[in-house]
Amino acid sequence: MPEFIKVERNGDVAVITLNRPEKLNAWHKPMRDELRQAFIDANNDSSVGAVIVTGSGDRAFSAGQDLEETKQFVGGAQGGAQGSEWLDSWRVFYTTMREVDKPMIAALNGVAAGSAFQVTLLCDIRIGHAGVRMGQPEINSGIPSVMGPWMMNERLGLSRTVELTLTGRMMNADECHRIGILHYMVPQNQVMPKALEIAKQLAGKPSIAMKLNKKRFREVTQPAFDDACKSGKRIQGEAYASGEPQRFMAKFFEDRAKKRA
Repeated sequence: MPEFIKVERNGDVAVITLNRPEKLNAWHKPMRDELRQAFIDANNDSSVGAVIVTGSGDRAFSAGQDLEETKQFVGGAQGGAQGSEWLDSWRVFYTTMREVDKPMIAALNGVAAGSAFQVTLLCDIRIGHAGVRMGQPEINSGIPSVMGPWMMNERLGLSRTVELTLTGRMMNADECHRIGILHYMVPQNQVMPKALEIAKQLAGKPSIAMKLNKKRFREVTQPAFDDACKSGKRIQGEAYASGEPQRFMAKFFEDRAKKRA
């Protein structure tokens, strides 16, 4: 049984729930491994026609990377190797998501930040409510962004991608809806019903056509994905070798501890 996610069925729809509410559903590698296996299982199950990904609680879809994990990286050459290996683990995870032939819907119950924002962008359709916030705040933790800008550029264009990456600001739901990365905005208590409605509609589409459509989208984006992964490995290695991400993450935890004292 998975420890950090829940997997349920609603007819021909697989519903995968991120389940670390005490951490705002932030993920570490064990959680990502469980999520990756859930995607593989859903893709291999002929009775599954669509997949919904959501978060537990009412505050966050996911806060993204659990900084408790990455703050452990040391500096220097060893830290650089850890940063490169970390990016490699994301390449494997994102490749699995990209290879899911079934339609994938993100049911956003709250904040989607950093790598969680990226996961929602890899889903085919995104549904949320007025309290949703989405963005790429990695720079605020000293982490350079590579995968996020690749995804944003293909969906939003370079100008907005540059602005969001360098400022690290979070967009509110209205902006996300206006620029097209939040396809449907509904009342909070209607997010999952709307997600199920769309998932069941998509699950009823001709399966071969659906599979081939998704394969073609994967083909046209593969060169940029490969380039982002290659560049990301080098860039994260350089960043973590410098020790800057570790310093900023340590400061984040110090500031949080002071607020709680």
